Amino acid sequence: MRLILFFDLPVVSDRDKRAYTHFLKALKRQGFYMLQYSVYIKLNMDQRAAESSVKQVKEILPKDGYIAVLMVTEKQFASIQYLLGEPDSDVIADDERLVII
Repeated sequence: MRLILFFDLPVVSDRDKRAYTHFLKALKRQGFYMLQYSVYIKLNMDQRAAESSVKQVKEILPKDGYIAVLMVTEKQFASIQYLLGEPDSDVIADDERLVII
């Protein structure tokens, strides 16, 4: 399962900027990788692990902004069509279960 997390956070005040930075750092600590600006993904072994990841994200939500999450299977994720630009080589876009970094 892949979690795709979409967000739009305010960065007007210094408080907003700190919340934004804190949220991004926490996402990265939880294993999310940037697919593109404001879109992060995380690989999970199954739906139960994905639901656990969603629960962890709920614990670090900033006060303001918009955050959505979408769960997709590996097969669905592998069918992404890049219409412009090259995909990031750090993002594994197939249904292989083993990831070696």
